[in-house]
Amino acid sequence: MKVAIIGAGKFGTAVTETLLGGGNDITLIDSSENVIQKMNNRFDIYTICADARRVEVLDGLHMDTYDFLIAGTSDDELNIIICEIAKKLGCRRCIARVRSPEYVEQVEFLKSTMKIDYIVNPDLACASEIFKYLTEKNTLRGGRYTADGVTILECKIERFPGLSGLMVKDAGPKLNGTLITAVSREGKIIVPNGNTKLLEGDTLYLCGLDKTVNEISRKVREKKVYTDIKKVMIAGGGKTAFFLADKLLDFGAAVKIIELDRSRCEYLSGKLDGALVLNADATDTSLLAEENLDGMDAFVAVTGFDEENLLLSLIAKQHGVEDVVTKISRKSYAPLTENLGVSMLINPLDICASNILRYTQQGEFLVFSKMIQGQAEFIEIYAEGSMGITAKTLTELEIPEGVLIAAIHRDGEIIIPRGSTRILEGDRVIILSLLSSVPMLETLIKKGKGSVF
Repeated sequence: MKVAIIGAGKFGTAVTETLLGGGNDITLIDSSENVIQKMNNRFDIYTICADARRVEVLDGLHMDTYDFLIAGTSDDELNIIICEIAKKLGCRRCIARVRSPEYVEQVEFLKSTMKIDYIVNPDLACASEIFKYLTEKNTLRGGRYTADGVTILECKIERFPGLSGLMVKDAGPKLNGTLITAVSREGKIIVPNGNTKLLEGDTLYLCGLDKTVNEISRKVREKKVYTDIKKVMIAGGGKTAFFLADKLLDFGAAVKIIELDRSRCEYLSGKLDGALVLNADATDTSLLAEENLDGMDAFVAVTGFDEENLLLSLIAKQHGVEDVVTKISRKSYAPLTENLGVSMLINPLDICASNILRYTQQGEFLVFSKMIQGQAEFIEIYAEGSMGITAKTLTELEIPEGVLIAAIHRDGEIIIPRGSTRILEGDRVIILSLLSSVPMLETLIKKGKGSVF
């Protein structure tokens, strides 16, 4: 595909990295010479230092030859205008990053009026995943997903006596031959290998034949229950906090927001009827104690600083808060959370980059995609002969860390693959990937030169 990306900030960089994995032809435009130089040093792509609002800039690129334009600057209005210009110049489909709550309330009108095909909002996407986690303990709807004879089941390890403490390679007899595709542990999704040790408190994602998984499900599944979450404290009053608080208030929870900027507090107080908004420093431990941090059902750290979010999460865990959610934007900080005991770690840039990627693949080879806990996704694809994934056995493919081939649907037969299994043209393949591993996955499944891409 031929893609133009406008804006080379964190969002544009994440989208660029993800789309490059699929071998797409990318043009990146930004108005800062320094930013463009950094992107040139990092990626092998065509870059332009220019103002994309100027018609002659986009017209000079021959927009009618582009499959997608993604407007991802920090300015909502600018993104909307750029998409409208690109559409009139013949770009096939346009995607706009729009973050303002006022615009979110009229998304469909914007799309139809401005001819925008898809609107992405990192803050809303992040808030939706956090809300789903806090209010519904199952990250798959109903705890399971079924597709063409294959079922993915989510369940607690405690439902399998004797499983805790075993290596994944030794767990087969207790799981009737189903495959452990993912493990959720202390807020982090793990794609296991045979030597991964299963621990008490883990949540497992099992994949296997419908019949087999259904038998397991009847024995181990708990009824789907919504939490009785009543009190939530949110550190940071940005857009993610706004969207999350709005959802939680509708759910019936009491919400307390701590934000340092006074004008932002006034905005939140006027928009969120029922929320208690405090103009204070969330890192003030005496304030947190006074505001009954110990009595909270959940604590969500969504300030604009990763370091502050990590510190606040540690404080919340020390105060015994059961559910602690942390937002980070830097992938390099992810290892630091392993010993914090957070319930959920989330990166809005990864979520949006993956959402954009899957949108661009609709109608091509993607069958479905399902995100779990905001950190990983199951996808099902049609395998085509020109894809690298069909070239060798799974062992020979050198599948990247964080990616697992879960199941193959071939001529009415379901195959739970082994290292010697080879994917053939026409197979439908279910794959699990961490969002951070999506660029490497795209390299694995990208099409060759002879494809329609």
